[in-house]
Amino acid sequence: MKEITRLFDFPYYQLENKPNDAALVTKYDGEWVKTSTQEYIDKANAVSRALLKLGVKKDDKIAVISTNNRTEWNIMDIGILQIGAQNIPIYPTICAEDYEYVLNHSESIYCFVSDEEVLEKVNKVIKNTSLKEVYSFDTIKGCKHYSELFDLGKDTDNQNEVEARKNEVKPSDLATIIYTSGTTGKPKGVMLSHRNITSNVLDSTPRVPLKNNKTRVLSFLPICHVFERVLIYIYQYAGTSIYYAESIDKIGDNAKEIKPNMMSVVPRLLEKVYDKIMAKGAELKGIKKALFFWAVSLGEKWEPYKKNGAWYEFQLRIANKLIFSKWRDALGGELHTMVSGSAALQPRLTRIFSAAGMQIMEGYGLTETSPVVSVGKYKNNMFKVGCVGIPIDNVEVKIAEDGEILIKGPNVMMGYYKDPEKTASVMSGDYFHTGDKGEIDLDGFLKITGRKKEMFKTSGGKYIVPTLLENDLKQSRFIEQIMVIGEGEKMPAALVQPNFEFIKEWIAHKKLPVGNSNEDIANSEIIYERIQSEVDECNKKFGNWEQIKVFKLTPDVWSIDAGHLTPTLKMKRDIIKNKYKDLIEKIYRP
Repeated sequence: MKEITRLFDFPYYQLENKPNDAALVTKYDGEWVKTSTQEYIDKANAVSRALLKLGVKKDDKIAVISTNNRTEWNIMDIGILQIGAQNIPIYPTICAEDYEYVLNHSESIYCFVSDEEVLEKVNKVIKNTSLKEVYSFDTIKGCKHYSELFDLGKDTDNQNEVEARKNEVKPSDLATIIYTSGTTGKPKGVMLSHRNITSNVLDSTPRVPLKNNKTRVLSFLPICHVFERVLIYIYQYAGTSIYYAESIDKIGDNAKEIKPNMMSVVPRLLEKVYDKIMAKGAELKGIKKALFFWAVSLGEKWEPYKKNGAWYEFQLRIANKLIFSKWRDALGGELHTMVSGSAALQPRLTRIFSAAGMQIMEGYGLTETSPVVSVGKYKNNMFKVGCVGIPIDNVEVKIAEDGEILIKGPNVMMGYYKDPEKTASVMSGDYFHTGDKGEIDLDGFLKITGRKKEMFKTSGGKYIVPTLLENDLKQSRFIEQIMVIGEGEKMPAALVQPNFEFIKEWIAHKKLPVGNSNEDIANSEIIYERIQSEVDECNKKFGNWEQIKVFKLTPDVWSIDAGHLTPTLKMKRDIIKNKYKDLIEKIYRP
């Protein structure tokens, strides 16, 4: 086929070059159900024919909201895009009011939902939107099932119209509007064209170690986010089998069943996996415990390309046989690569998982850059711990005088939907202002040093980079979340959400006189003093003006549902400050 320039070209390319009997695989009623490349395309065409019969025109907007990744999402994606309409993916976890805002702002006319929980939220606001109909992937009483589109599109009498619509779609046409979760204010609608995303897929592919179409990938990060979505197109281009995990909670079980070779992750997930492994290690006795922590200690010193020498590599082989092989077995035994994005990853985790034979490719990008800007690759010396790789082909990275990362390339968005002023505020000519600060080393590796907006000055005029302190302290098993504060104040301080799950086990193991509720833990002097020791240790690595002088523990879990975190698990700093303004007052004005 001719060059890939539109998103719906990917499955057709796969059919022609690398057809796969298990192109998309989803679990239904306890069984993994495979969809071949041909069936995928046939169903997408049936959806396109049905949408045309429903009167969908070029540039109409169709919303898709799915709790979990599933085959239906991809079928709808291609079915919508190849008739010149736009797919509006919506985060399932946002509130009904935000559903209403996105549906109205995007002017969506149809909505496809995965399950009853999502449908319930849509139904709360449907009267205030322009939706003509809602369809569901699950069978739900009182809601049209999406299979009705297959019935409506069964007759191929208007396939010629589908083909004509496909031919009319230009690479420069709008493909999707992705509403960024945003740490402040209403979500921004990022407009991405077919060229934005296809160029990013094709330029990122050489960095992804997909050996052949026998590769199995486990997908669980939200496909509504452009990071996972672009990876899904990369996998389709490579002819890879994509298995959709049932949920984040079942990743371990699903991995054992399908034995994936690769998956994408976010740092918070790796932190949780690591904490669980360490908790199990702590329960061991005698020689087994000693061997476990010897292997971990060895892993913490790992360097790529065997830089530690032959004696280290000999010890690592022993550690792999005795300890790390069990870690791999817990994730199916055949996982060789994890792609990490969305937030900064602790270098310690990069070292330990890589030492355990599960290399981590850390990358960097934003929704506005479709998203990949740079990513590591173990081959060809393109891997360095603590960096986010080297910029991909055709993407230019420039560091401004104030340290801000600026991006230029075919992946830079068309702009923010219905907001030319905001678009202009982040563009200087062809360069997009990321709001992130970074540096490029002599070997061309990009390193992220913080968020421009998150840096703040104390009343003494000293600059604080909160993420440096936060990333260090999140390595503690006692701390689940931490936010450093102190803008305009005399000193830095912090709000801490304790790791309640771990602390409850620690209390029981130590037989401490501390109650078992989250409130008891947050108010306990014993717990405060234990976390103080973690803060003291962290403070040693920073200048006196940067050190956390006071912190307060919060009694509740910081979550997406409660509004503390975005759907990609980033902290909503302003909201957290507002929620705990009383605690902040006690810190600065006791």
